[in-house]
Amino acid sequence: MGKSEKILLCLFVIAGGAGAAHARFLTSPEARALPRARIACYPSSTMGVRYPDPFHLGPHSYAFSPWERNGIVYTCRGGHIDITHLRKACDWTAYLAYHMRQALLSNKTSFSYKMHEPSKYYLRFEYPRGWASLPRQMRERIAADIAIQVAEYCTYNGMVWHEMLTWFGYKAAGFYPEYASAFSWEDIYSNLLGCRLAVEAMRDPNQDYNQAMTAVIGQELQRLGVQPKPAAWQAGQAVRNQWFVGDFLFCDMVKRNFDIGLNDGHVTPWVVPEIGGCGDETPAVYPIPDLTDLNEYGFSVKFEITPREWERTEILRIVFPSGWGRSSRIEPAKHFGPIMDYIRGQAIRRYGPYVDDQSLPSRVSPQPPAAKPAAATGAVAQAPVLAGAPLGMLTEGARETRSSPSGYAYPEPVSGGTLAGHRPGTGDILTFAYFWLGREP
Repeated sequence: MGKSEKILLCLFVIAGGAGAAHARFLTSPEARALPRARIACYPSSTMGVRYPDPFHLGPHSYAFSPWERNGIVYTCRGGHIDITHLRKACDWTAYLAYHMRQALLSNKTSFSYKMHEPSKYYLRFEYPRGWASLPRQMRERIAADIAIQVAEYCTYNGMVWHEMLTWFGYKAAGFYPEYASAFSWEDIYSNLLGCRLAVEAMRDPNQDYNQAMTAVIGQELQRLGVQPKPAAWQAGQAVRNQWFVGDFLFCDMVKRNFDIGLNDGHVTPWVVPEIGGCGDETPAVYPIPDLTDLNEYGFSVKFEITPREWERTEILRIVFPSGWGRSSRIEPAKHFGPIMDYIRGQAIRRYGPYVDDQSLPSRVSPQPPAAKPAAATGAVAQAPVLAGAPLGMLTEGARETRSSPSGYAYPEPVSGGTLAGHRPGTGDILTFAYFWLGREP
C-alpha cells in the first residue's frame, strides 16, 4: 500500500467512516423514480389547511401510499411543522444519496440532476490521491458517507432555492401563484428537519428506508413536544393578523422567516407561546448542512445551479450586476447571501421593517413621538407581542431602518393606516381545485 493510500486509510478511521458501513439506501427500483410530488399547505388557520393527527401519521412511503398522512402539526420546540415539506426533503435526500454513491463508486468527476423545477443542478467532485487503488469495501464505505453528506447539503439548498424562485413568481403548479407562501414561517425549518431525518434513517442498519423514516419522524416529533391535532389550528389562529392576513382565497404571509442559516449556521424555529400543553421550552435549533467534513477524506465538491425559469433574469441580475449569460450559474455558498439580502429588502418595502421579527407586527413604531399621543394619531404606544394592535397602526411620517445579514441598511418610509406595498395573495376557483381535488387523503 502506497503512502497516499495509507494516509487516506488513516483519515477514514479518524473520520469514523464505519458509521456509514451499514447505511441503508433506497432500492434500485425505488431510485429509478424521482421523489413524488406532495401537496403542501399554509401554516395559517385558513380554509384548505390539513391538520393530521400527529400521533398517527401513517407509514412513510417513497412511493404513493393511501396510508400516509400529511399536513400541518404543531410542536412546542419546533413550532409549526409541515409534514409534507418534511417528507419531500427526506425523499430527495435519499434519492440523491443513492445516485451520488453510484457516481462516486464509478469514479465520475461530475454529476447533474433536476428536481421538479426547470433549474438544473451540477456537482463536480475532486477525489483524493490513491482513491482508485483503495480496496473496494473501503471505497464503498467512504462513498456512502460522502454521498449522504452531499445529498443532505444539496437537498437543503435545493429547497431554499425553491423558496427563492417562488418569491420571484415561479408557479410550480403552472397556474397557482406561490408567492404568498414563499418563506412562510415553517418552510425552511420543516425542510431542514426532513434532510436531517433522512440522514438518520439511512444510517439505520436494521430497517429499510421507509421503515426507518417512519420511526425517526415519530421520535423527532415527540422530542420536539408535538401537540394534539387542535393545537396546530390554535397556534395559527393566535397569530392571525400578526403573521398572516386574509383567508383562503386572499391569504398572505405578512411575516416571513428568512433564516436559512447564513448568520450562524443554524435555523431557529418560530414558536407561538402558550399553545396547548407548551410551556417555556427552549426552541430546538438545527445546524444547516455543509461540506466541511469531506475534507477529512481528501474530497472536495463544487455545487452550482443553472436557473432555467422565467424568473431567472431578476435573480441573475442580483449576483451578476455587470452582466450574465445562459451559462451563468448560482453557487449557493457564494450567492445565496446577496439574493436573500435582496429578498429581505423587498419584503421590508412591502410589509414593513419588522417583517422577519416574529415578536412584532410588521409595521409598528416602537417609539412614537411624545408630542402626538397614541389616541390622537392612531399610533401604537407599546410594541405588542403576538397579541395587540392590528397591523398597519403606525406613526405618521415615522421612518424605520433595519440592517440585512450582510450589513446593508434598508431605510423604510412608513405611512399610517395601511400596509404600504401590501400585496394580498391572488386566488380563484383553481385554488380550490388545487387544494381540495388534488389533496392527499
